[in-house]
Amino acid sequence: LLVARYRDWLVHERGLASTTVRRYLGLARRFLQECCSGGSRFTVEGLTGTAVVAFLRAECSRVSVGSAKGRVAELRSLLRFLYLESLTPMFLADSVPPVAGWHDTGLPASLSAEEVEAILASCDRSCPTGARDFAILTVLARLGLRSAEVARLELGDVDWRSGEIVVHGKGRRADRLPLPAEVGEALAAYLTDGRPKDDRRRLFLTCHAPLRPIQPDLCSDVVRRACRRAGLAPVGAHRLRHALATELLAKGADLGEVSQVLRH
Repeated sequence: LLVARYRDWLVHERGLASTTVRRYLGLARRFLQECCSGGSRFTVEGLTGTAVVAFLRAECSRVSVGSAKGRVAELRSLLRFLYLESLTPMFLADSVPPVAGWHDTGLPASLSAEEVEAILASCDRSCPTGARDFAILTVLARLGLRSAEVARLELGDVDWRSGEIVVHGKGRRADRLPLPAEVGEALAAYLTDGRPKDDRRRLFLTCHAPLRPIQPDLCSDVVRRACRRAGLAPVGAHRLRHALATELLAKGADLGEVSQVLRH
């Protein structure tokens, strides 16, 4: 019952995606089973920071730094819920320690502007698949969208008259972004000559039967194939987002402005 209430809170109050909800619920079940035998209200009220830290240490002992940071976020979310629902008298989320991890040691090598152009130029835009892939790559490279955001784009999200595009991001957030001419031309070419005739409202579809909206992982597949055609080491779709941020910084934008462009 408690886990079901937590799920409703994640969905309706936090607006998290279904995959994120499943991950948060998995940790919640493990935590409650270990620290709150029987899941009764009394044992939840008796939770202590010591028990929270002990559980987190056990969880993080077998995962990478990146996964450990995810466990921290998931556990803090559960403890925040318990406090807001008056199930714990103390705000135990503050007792969850951060995970040490220094970003500078893990920064990927950025793609140069020339390499991004080579990736775009590698597409054969005379065929439907090439027109679609070029449009996907252009959206990734010029707007810095995430793979899931590209996959969620719908026909109605492109406002041709006002020159804007609606991006559906994390937490059900929708942002209206300017539609650069280069991006608009790539989308128009795909819609005119590359997109299969289909009643589905999703913008990007598969090119071969069975026709269906693309999945987020296809974006990275498209980027990797383009890298190979351009003679570059294959990278994922997120590297184009990183390349856009690097280019904006090189042109004089500050971190706040880059954060706004990438909708952090």
